[in-house]
Amino acid sequence: MSGQGQPTVEQLLLVIKTQTAIAKLGLDLNAVMMMVTQQAQTIIGADGAIIELLEADEMVVHSVAGSASNLLGHRIKIKNSLSGLCIEKKEILYSSDTEDDARVDREACRYVGLRSMAVVPLIHCDEPMGVLKIYSKRVEAYQSGDLQLLELMSELIAAAMYHATRFGTQELYRMATQDVLTELSNRSQFLDRFRQCLAKAQSDQHSFALFIIDMDELKPINDQYGHRVGDAVLKEFAKRLKLVIRSQDHIARIGGDEFAIILTQLKNPDLSTQVLKRIEQICKPKFIFEDKNLNIRCSTGIAIYPTDARSVEELLEFADQQMYLSKRLKKQDKISNKLNFL
Repeated sequence: MSGQGQPTVEQLLLVIKTQTAIAKLGLDLNAVMMMVTQQAQTIIGADGAIIELLEADEMVVHSVAGSASNLLGHRIKIKNSLSGLCIEKKEILYSSDTEDDARVDREACRYVGLRSMAVVPLIHCDEPMGVLKIYSKRVEAYQSGDLQLLELMSELIAAAMYHATRFGTQELYRMATQDVLTELSNRSQFLDRFRQCLAKAQSDQHSFALFIIDMDELKPINDQYGHRVGDAVLKEFAKRLKLVIRSQDHIARIGGDEFAIILTQLKNPDLSTQVLKRIEQICKPKFIFEDKNLNIRCSTGIAIYPTDARSVEELLEFADQQMYLSKRLKKQDKISNKLNFL
């Protein structure tokens, strides 16, 4: 927080540096959004910053900096929300105390632990794309100078996001939800779909499975041949993974070498085992790239709802633990085989 009515020289210099950094990122929309949230948090001195994109009658969280990383992919109804009102009025809105503000969703604020927030509309050529939101755990955390800084940044941010897509809001939303390299869903859209799948499963009382898949040998490939070859392996692995799922299932790249699959409606309890076997089978053939014979190996963890866990966080944690267990067992087997050979 600036602690005074007007922006400081240091803050203004940071804004200029941020503008330059955004320009250098060019058409990488997700990198632009990540840069914006991180720098907004730093410049204003906020506990966190969020970018929400407009989709139909909802706002979807697509970039998070700070303490609310669990909100990534979260959906907020435009109606009766400060974000929606900000889009409607096309002006910055400030809630100095969320416990005493009828415009905000108090339960959502309590869940994150915020007590004051500012919401900035991201509008380009009179077309609203979403909002930038900064928040604090303290009451009355921001002053007029902080809001002026946000207004100064908002037009450039909106223009950069708009031009990163080169097409408009529909293309912007597609690019914000897609991994550029593999053309699979990215982490934010995966979490969005995951929450939707969980809500439907709870309503219909059916099971579903979550797979967390980590590539075992990507780092050695990157180290030996470079990231261009590593990227080719990632694309090939994504292509192979698409072959093991049904049309109603969902696949995403959620990290550098990490993928996720949601198997919806497990009417057949053996389906998850069948898919695991298929994943193992698709990894067996070597990937030939520029006369290089490359191994594609992975470790997989599975969580079944509601058998293993019942919430997004618990299911992710359970699948992660199973994946790391699989990875450890493979390492132990490898060491054991070497000792036996000796």
